[in-house]
Amino acid sequence: MASTVYSFTISGIEGQVVEVETDLLIGLPSVSIVGLGDKAVKEARERLEAAIRHAHFNFPPQRVVFNLAPSDMKKTGTHFDLAMAIGLLLRTNQIQGKLIKNTGFIGELSLNSYIRPVSGVLPMAIKAKENNITRLIMAKENVQEGRLVKGLDIYGCETLIDVVHLLNDVRSYSADESLMFSNSPIKTNQLDFKEVKGQEWLIDFITIAAAGGHNLLMIGPPGCGKSMISKRIPTILPTMSETESLEVMKIYSVANLLKNNSYLITERPFRAPHHNASTNALIGGGPYALPGEISLAHNGVLFLDEIGEFSRKTLDSMRQPLEDRSVTITRVWGSNTYPANFMLIGAMNPCPCGYFGQERCRCTDYEVLKYRKKLSGPIMDRMDIQKYVGVVDFFDNSLKGKSSDQLRKLVEKARLIQQNRYKNIPSVNCNAQLPPALLQKFCKLDKASIHLLRQSAERFQYSGRTIHKYIKIARTIADLEGEKEIRTEHMRKSLLSRDLEKDEYTFLGG
Repeated sequence: MASTVYSFTISGIEGQVVEVETDLLIGLPSVSIVGLGDKAVKEARERLEAAIRHAHFNFPPQRVVFNLAPSDMKKTGTHFDLAMAIGLLLRTNQIQGKLIKNTGFIGELSLNSYIRPVSGVLPMAIKAKENNITRLIMAKENVQEGRLVKGLDIYGCETLIDVVHLLNDVRSYSADESLMFSNSPIKTNQLDFKEVKGQEWLIDFITIAAAGGHNLLMIGPPGCGKSMISKRIPTILPTMSETESLEVMKIYSVANLLKNNSYLITERPFRAPHHNASTNALIGGGPYALPGEISLAHNGVLFLDEIGEFSRKTLDSMRQPLEDRSVTITRVWGSNTYPANFMLIGAMNPCPCGYFGQERCRCTDYEVLKYRKKLSGPIMDRMDIQKYVGVVDFFDNSLKGKSSDQLRKLVEKARLIQQNRYKNIPSVNCNAQLPPALLQKFCKLDKASIHLLRQSAERFQYSGRTIHKYIKIARTIADLEGEKEIRTEHMRKSLLSRDLEKDEYTFLGG
């Protein structure tokens, strides 16, 4: 009778239980692995034979068949090695299977029978708990990641022999408790908004963007502080909830970016790819459809410095994820869907030389327009707030702004209002995520605000999406002021949030 042990595979950022079935058949000595495994899975046959022999066990001189069930699910990676080795030893009666039933095995085997760490352990551990698999055996390097899921016994082993000893006498082993679990890691981000001189008007709109989760584009000359300000935006965002943190860590686990983490990530991600990044690097892709920068920035900030220098094709590929808050990457073998709910921050110069409006600028109107058109209309339409960044007198010591702690309190207060308002609506945590169908319910406008918005829309020929964004921004401004209803002054301030769009209309003779 074939032996069965449990392992896991990854689909997107979700783990799936895999039953590794092992049997011996009559025929010439060979090893067959079936169940829609990739090349890395198929190559396990050589690793298995060498590892089992070096662990001083017998490799059967028969036809060995491994089946990874369910067989219609694509399986990738080398983490099935350990499960297949245990299954073979169990089938050949070289070990006892009393403790196999509720145990999952994760790990790659070296030729010398050492267990190597693998990626994706966190979503595998979450799936194990959901399926009542109470015990996981893995490489010691993966133990900290596995222990992020409470309620599981996580055992770290160095070699295949250690795993066999553990299965023979689990009472002499204890789940690895030597690692300190902490939900409050030491903060490494020492940036603060109090270091920014002046720019009060801009920081006011940045606070609005952070409070409502709105996308933001900053336009200004070189050295005016665009990048400096952008890098400090995560310091005013509210800390992530446990659910948000686990979502982020699952993505990082699949991307193999969790390195010895024994704590939940509470600080929101901040990703800043270079403008030479490819479409696959930004959106995700490759042979295994791995997550890209927009997914690694999930629940955080994606900062595109010099956004005008990015490939237009690359930027336009973000149009759908910015609306859907997720991205699906399709390959011949299947598709993976990753969450991509991020706050997009862009920074660019106003013209090719960067000094538009100053005496040193020699750019013609045509050159300015051509430079700004590097950002397509649909992408500009998705930038909720577009503000110019002015030059500040560096020697004026009287210019002092609010600290990140002060701004963060305002943001957290507004976010709490929004979370309470949308608590019964799935996938909506802030104003920027509010779908058009619910605008009328949660963003009611008085007659004066509607008249003001209509006048502006008719003059500047706004799209329906832009009008919705103005309403959402007005809702955020009202939340920051603690107002239940959107008033005319909130709408008036909201209509001041898209400088670049109005300038382009003026350039074109509007």
